[in-house]
Amino acid sequence: MSAHAITLELPGPLYEHFKRRVERTHRSLEAELLDAVASGASVEDDEISPELLAELDAMTDLADKELWKIARKTMAPAAGRQLEALHSKQRDEGLDVDEDADRRKLIQDYERSMLRRAQAARLLKERGHDVSALVASK
Repeated sequence: MSAHAITLELPGPLYEHFKRRVERTHRSLEAELLDAVASGASVEDDEISPELLAELDAMTDLADKELWKIARKTMAPAAGRQLEALHSKQRDEGLDVDEDADRRKLIQDYERSMLRRAQAARLLKERGHDVSALVASK
């Protein structure tokens, strides 16, 4: 799958937010925006645990082979089915406390995985690899 260029007009405050991130991380604006889109959520830095930030930062030391493994990792099929079932039940009849806790944990694990995958893809791209196949893979 090929990459597609787009023009994106950001509201002033959102642009300033990403500009500060670029200055803080010494990355390009494109890399920051791609990570935000890939993660599927607008996550503020202060909403990410220090442990996860450290983990993402430490990924710069990983070999390409390990980064490819992380970038290709998907949610386990059983976990995906469980999350889908919980979403359906929540919509249709509601969840009890334990079910809601399970749903939240699955979402948290998924979001953490997406951040790790996006970081791996970014690092691979910076190292000169063609990561366009990652977008097409399921």
